[in-house]
Amino acid sequence: MEEYPVTLYTKNDFTFTKNEPNNYSLSFYLENNHFLLAKIINFDMIKLIYDLNVDIYQDIHLNKINENEATINLLLKHLFEDAGLPQRYSHLHIHKYEQDNKIIFKGKSIKTETLIHMPADAEQAPIEDMNLEFHILTPHKLLFNCNVIFEKTMTVPAVAERLIGMILYKIFNRLKQFIDKVQL
Repeated sequence: MEEYPVTLYTKNDFTFTKNEPNNYSLSFYLENNHFLLAKIINFDMIKLIYDLNVDIYQDIHLNKINENEATINLLLKHLFEDAGLPQRYSHLHIHKYEQDNKIIFKGKSIKTETLIHMPADAEQAPIEDMNLEFHILTPHKLLFNCNVIFEKTMTVPAVAERLIGMILYKIFNRLKQFIDKVQL
């Protein structure tokens, strides 16, 4: 029996961990001494992540309901087609909260709507719960923690877990490098 937590991938200050079956987390730091980082932590950052990773994401639809609520449809490119795994997309309802020195985004899969613009053979990632927390350590340094719990019906092959960690590193390292270089 596997003991948890298990670090699946680590590089620089990025860590991707399996906390228990279908429960994953990642963490890293963001730092920039030229502006207040908390000012850019909003739904527009999702669009920035997409723009920085067009080799990984195929499409995005972000619908900001207000400053604290949005829906998002995010289609990954078919990265694991050769391994026989389906193309995946996320269809999420996300709420933003501010609490103490944290900016928190909580999301859940939307299953009640049919998305006509998704490929017919793409499968929705069954996200039971997603929690993204930006801990404000200083005005210029944040600790990012993300925890995703998939429904029990989701099976992630062990060989794919490390590959997913490497892809997540690539996605968020690009964001980190972009933020590190911005000068306002």
